[in-house]
Amino acid sequence: MVAQQTRTDFDLAQYLQIKKGVVEAALDSSLAIARPEKIYEAMRYSLLAGGKRLRPILCITACELCGGDEALALPTACALEMIHTMSLIHDDLPSMDNDDFRRGKPTNHKVYGEDIAILAGDGLLAYAFEYVVTHTPQADPQALLQVIARLGRTVGAAGLVGGQVLDLESEGRTDITPETLTFIHTHKTGALLEASVLTGAILAGASGEQQQRLARYAQNIGLAFQVVDDILDITATQEELGKTAGKDVKAQKATYPSLLGLEASRAQAQSLIDQAIAALEPFGPSAQPLQAIAEYIVARKY
Repeated sequence: MVAQQTRTDFDLAQYLQIKKGVVEAALDSSLAIARPEKIYEAMRYSLLAGGKRLRPILCITACELCGGDEALALPTACALEMIHTMSLIHDDLPSMDNDDFRRGKPTNHKVYGEDIAILAGDGLLAYAFEYVVTHTPQADPQALLQVIARLGRTVGAAGLVGGQVLDLESEGRTDITPETLTFIHTHKTGALLEASVLTGAILAGASGEQQQRLARYAQNIGLAFQVVDDILDITATQEELGKTAGKDVKAQKATYPSLLGLEASRAQAQSLIDQAIAALEPFGPSAQPLQAIAEYIVARKY
């Protein structure tokens, strides 16, 4: 299988370490402290709190796969992490998922208060769009417009916001179907992962067929990512997760394990990853980084 081939000739750990270092440096320099200092400190607190940086890495990797380079993708990669960080800050609020820890640290509202946390998220979201436009002068203008449109759709009611609303409405209900759960997660989690891959490809001038294949890849890894998240909420510790474990059960949330059971959920995640890797076959050996990232998603322990 393709999935087995990538393990023998591609060092994913080294690849992720190198790319993460590039992203971390770019994020650090992307946002300086200005007046009023508190809001910039709050924005930087969550933006620089660590994490896998999977979304920006996917953006860079897809761009390179389609003939672009790291410099072309890096501003959009940073913007994706800004948007992702906003979603985490807001998701952790008492009115949402009400969590005290994120990435092993107190959540933004625990440090700065709910008011500043909300504004920090707002500030990161707005700055993400500004940053893409002002820091990618070498990009084709039409491609840049497509990227901005894609980011806007991803973060709105057709993406993150819509998924979060259905997620909130589903808490405590026992009649949630697998179809509804899939809808929630393809929007709340999957949409940003798909945008990460596709914006990188768009910047590189990917063909329509290439974009379609990468979209199928991204949709499958996005859903698999959430299936694994649901599993880890049950099986991992707070130290491993960097956030409160077991919250889904306590909140009576519909999850893949609650609907399918743990073993069937694991099988579902693996099936999604197999489909993702199959979508990459026409790219040949150049797609090894994306294939390995797909395998990592289903194998991760935290």
